Amino acid sequence: MVFATHPEPIRNAALCCFYGAGIIGMLVIYGLLQERVMSAPYIEGKELVFFRDSIFLVFCNRIVAIVFAGVMACANGESFRNRAPLWKYLAISFSNVYASACQYEALKFVSFPVQMLGKSFKMMPVMIWGMLVSRKRYSSSDWLVAVVVTGGVMEFLMTGPIGSDAGLTESRPGILLLMAFLTLDGFTSTFQEKLFKDHVTSKYNQMLYINLGSAVISSCTLVATGGFTRAVDFAFVHPDFVKDAVVLSASAVGAQWFIYSQVKEFGALVFAATMNVRQVVSILLSYLWYQHPCTSLQVIGLLTVFGALFYKSFVNMVAVLSKGEQQPLVVGSREPMSSSKV
Repeated sequence: MVFATHPEPIRNAALCCFYGAGIIGMLVIYGLLQERVMSAPYIEGKELVFFRDSIFLVFCNRIVAIVFAGVMACANGESFRNRAPLWKYLAISFSNVYASACQYEALKFVSFPVQMLGKSFKMMPVMIWGMLVSRKRYSSSDWLVAVVVTGGVMEFLMTGPIGSDAGLTESRPGILLLMAFLTLDGFTSTFQEKLFKDHVTSKYNQMLYINLGSAVISSCTLVATGGFTRAVDFAFVHPDFVKDAVVLSASAVGAQWFIYSQVKEFGALVFAATMNVRQVVSILLSYLWYQHPCTSLQVIGLLTVFGALFYKSFVNMVAVLSKGEQQPLVVGSREPMSSSKV
């Protein structure tokens, strides 16, 4: 009887879980490969060498995303005209490119679990950007969870090893890079949500123009720094790197599709909650896969963070999916995925 009377909340929950599972699955693959590319050496003759030009990975990801968005826009009969002012797409492109670069670069100095824990701070920048950009207000429980997460992360950072496997002993630059990533990434997801609301953009329209801007920005950065030549030379010498980069780009594009879909349908806070679950899964898999050391006090810090994140995720999901709470970010955005009005 409940299913017959209230089909919309059930549909919303199923759709949200589908997008969430896609985000988590794609980003777990992306995260494991990210750690492998940036912190594990490749064999060159009798020597072990590390890949260092992270912007090249961003560039590759964006080129694959442009092709994917263009094909999907054609398949759905969408116009290629920009639906929002170009400067807004470019603002997101700029923050997106350098947020990605910061998270890649951080892996030279800190381990992947530390990077993932650092992303737990993402809810704070999202909330701050939401207040500044969209004039949102957040409850005291939101801020309380943020404080608990901050305490758990600080305990983890101060009570055990946090260094990278890439051979760089100084971890402070990695922490600074993570702070830069959180600031830029919080702006990215919040401004994407605002574009969906203000300009009724489709996910493929955003993917196409934001990734076009990102490709231009990342390519200019590579040319200016000489990174393009170094990265191509590295790829010719190390075919394993090419394979890793291709799968990395494919998983990144798959994740983008799920992310754009969830942000458009359910908003930036539900996306942040999904990312919280992704962080937990990625941290546990990284410890199992790469055998990172961990002290008992760090385990307590992890459990504190995990508990707060799961509580926050549960509260957000219940609020958004309950009857009368769910509203699409774009009017008319509830058509099936095969519709031309995605």
